[in-house]
Amino acid sequence: MDTTAAAATSATTAATTSTPKKKITSDFDTFLKMLTTQMNNQDPLNPVDSADFAVQLATFSSVEQQQRTNQLLEGLGSQMGFSGMAQLANWVGKEARAPVAAQFSGAPVTLGPTPDPLAKEATLIVTDATGKVVSRQSIPVSTEPFEWTGSAAGGAKLPPGRYSFSLESTAEGKTISTTPVDVYARIVEARAGTDGTTLVMTGGILVPADKVTALRGE
Repeated sequence: MDTTAAAATSATTAATTSTPKKKITSDFDTFLKMLTTQMNNQDPLNPVDSADFAVQLATFSSVEQQQRTNQLLEGLGSQMGFSGMAQLANWVGKEARAPVAAQFSGAPVTLGPTPDPLAKEATLIVTDATGKVVSRQSIPVSTEPFEWTGSAAGGAKLPPGRYSFSLESTAEGKTISTTPVDVYARIVEARAGTDGTTLVMTGGILVPADKVTALRGE
């Protein structure tokens, strides 16, 4: 390795190991020092072409500009995140419609069924927290909200707990589809995380904000 290459390598290593990545935008002086060292230590009989210096300068300048762009984008992302949280704060206290389980406490639970367009009959299937089917009942073939009162298969009242719902669409005695049923539940909290914003519903049920398909007031 000639004197020029050794000096350049030494300066590059020092700049890399002593300076955090996030401070690359403040290292233009370091580059100039490296360039000066390279010029002072180059072989007089084989000097580095001036065009090479220009290429090095242009390369560093490009990296510096890219880093600044990344920092600006990160700042913009943070601002958008705070803005999104501010908007979601208005959701707290409202009822959201989402395909999640419901916390039954004795009061009716509002469901949002979506029967198959070809369905002639619709059956609401209710399962408890263990996955056991505790109720099957016929409901209107409609997308209108349906009030589930907590009745078990035999008509008795189910105990408080977490229940999930699905809709079985049939026609001419044949099952066309079985799909999840949306639930209306009150939002008690909005949380920001690495995977996006998560809403906390009544009973501690979590749902990603992008899964909410409708909101309604009290």
